[in-house]
Amino acid sequence: MKADLLTALNAERSARRPAIVVTDVGSGEQRLVKADAITADPLAADLDKHLRMNKSAMIEADGKKLFLNVYAPTARLLIIGAVHISQALAPLAASLGYEVTVVDPRTAFASPERFPDVPVVAEWPDVALPPLNVDRYTAFVALTHDPKIDDPALLHALSRDCFYIGALGSRKTHGRRLDRLKEQGATDSSLARIHAPIGLAIGAVSPAEIAVSIMAEITARLRLPQEKAA
Repeated sequence: MKADLLTALNAERSARRPAIVVTDVGSGEQRLVKADAITADPLAADLDKHLRMNKSAMIEADGKKLFLNVYAPTARLLIIGAVHISQALAPLAASLGYEVTVVDPRTAFASPERFPDVPVVAEWPDVALPPLNVDRYTAFVALTHDPKIDDPALLHALSRDCFYIGALGSRKTHGRRLDRLKEQGATDSSLARIHAPIGLAIGAVSPAEIAVSIMAEITARLRLPQEKAA
């Protein structure tokens, strides 16, 4: 790999922006495709597919064999609320390769004993969230049922480009939540990004089952084309 291409690739990776190196196997020529250039690229369909799956692969195009080397940031899961569902969700997400962080100002819940091997931030969202750098590869879930905690956390998520936002609660509860968030300046288009009731409708009852439904919905949002994941 040429020095200028490696420098450009490292810059994208340092900024947690995905990129793909396309190598012509026959000639050895390489080029870097940044995430914001994929839709205009002649290989857009293949690039989008393999980036969503985070899988490098060999393809054929115009009679050439091309190797797509995919560089995608590690996905993060930010959990608001150190509740029973979170205790099931955190290790499940970690087993799927997510970097997990739990945020809850209630120190009786936000303890290392309840969340072994998972970073726990026992601060209010306005203090805890800005340093965590929520980005395009972050899934964000609000699970406390407490508007004083969930609402400011959701407003923070809506101001970022995270790929998934979900909030626990019934449709009635979510309706009241939407009214509160609108009063604080959230627009209808931004509020439409919130998945609520959270998780896929699989009839989940226990915290563990709800955790499975949440991770299934997050996975669909990350891996499927947008029109199928919506």
